[in-house]
Amino acid sequence: MTITRRHLLALSGGIAATAALSACGTNTGRTSASPTATGGGASAKPNLSQWYHAYGEDGVQDAVKTWASEFDGANVSVNWVASDYEKGVSTALLTDNAPDIFEYANGPTLDMIKAGQAADLTDVVGDAKDSFTPRVMERLTYQGKIWAVPQTVDMQLLYYRPSLLAKARLQPPTTLDALVAAAKAQKTNDMGGFFAGNDGGLGVLGSLLIWGAGLEQISADKKSAGFNDARLYAAVGTFKSFFDSGALLKGASTDWSDATPFINGETAMQWGGLWDLPKVKQAFGDDVGVLPFPSTGNGGRPAVPFGAFSSVVNAHGKNVETAKQFVQWLWVDSEDKQVQFSNAFGCHIPAKPKLFSEADKVASGQGAQAAKFVSDHGFVDDLFWTPAASQAYSTALSNVVKSGRDARTEFTAAADKVAAELKRVNG
Repeated sequence: MTITRRHLLALSGGIAATAALSACGTNTGRTSASPTATGGGASAKPNLSQWYHAYGEDGVQDAVKTWASEFDGANVSVNWVASDYEKGVSTALLTDNAPDIFEYANGPTLDMIKAGQAADLTDVVGDAKDSFTPRVMERLTYQGKIWAVPQTVDMQLLYYRPSLLAKARLQPPTTLDALVAAAKAQKTNDMGGFFAGNDGGLGVLGSLLIWGAGLEQISADKKSAGFNDARLYAAVGTFKSFFDSGALLKGASTDWSDATPFINGETAMQWGGLWDLPKVKQAFGDDVGVLPFPSTGNGGRPAVPFGAFSSVVNAHGKNVETAKQFVQWLWVDSEDKQVQFSNAFGCHIPAKPKLFSEADKVASGQGAQAAKFVSDHGFVDDLFWTPAASQAYSTALSNVVKSGRDARTEFTAAADKVAAELKRVNG
């Protein structure tokens, strides 16, 4: 698992969002790296450059290079950026060395769109819009226009072992209170009850506490925070008690994005990524269950975060129309390649639900349950959940959970900062 894919979903409002800048959906920035060009060739065809972050799954680089070579309309060179991808893209877009096509998690940032850096791809998606998962397309749409085409979907979920729950005489937890009780019941001297990161889950579970309480990050009119509510105070209060209880494992062999602690028996339950489902099933066979994050309090709801690395066309590229044709060919029309991406490299969900049955790892069992979680309970960071908004919330969350400060005071202060940020971006 690369740090880039982990950050696709990790920093949606938790304490670790401090590093956020020009986001990959979850707003994490890194310093620029020099991409390595591969593929392409000289001919009368136009030249296009395409950037990818360095996927951790074996085979992805070879596949995207092969796909690029199969496009008849241009010579497409694939640049594989080994680190610091998002900041590298953001920096390149300000220069003459910007890529013609680049992937970005959950589409371009609001600042990219408002700066005119991303091309309108509404015509590229066309009538195929309804074939994509609606929740994914909502995140890629701003002012009625579509700004990227989804490539594949990743998501997070809760892993547990039915045999351990049965031994504790418990049902799979559907509320935060039940999750706390299950963690306490399964904890032993050698095994933690629940693991969601070596920071105690503050980084990865931050926005889940909002969504699980039935709230939103940003208000519907995009003018104020959506989280400053007594329901959040109560949810964070429950989580603080959990954080302090000893049942929440805080020191595992790897962080949450790697299921090794769950597989090794360091924890009875773990918050992790769908990408690890194959190795979890290899370890435990049928003794594996998956759940969304449970609801919290009255009016709460289950939730899973998802992210879709999506293909964006540089609006200032030299061959914008050809770049749009390439994106349409690869990520709208070439469904065989979309299925291959889901089947061959770890475990991912196709962006088109009609392809679920062809994607072996999500066609049945826990994978199919996970894909349904995205459709039924999926959430993605609001386009207006900028790095500054995320930082304000994560600071408040840390102050309440780690330092014991008053929730109403902290989240009201955070909401004021979010309102100021929204005034800026709406200006």
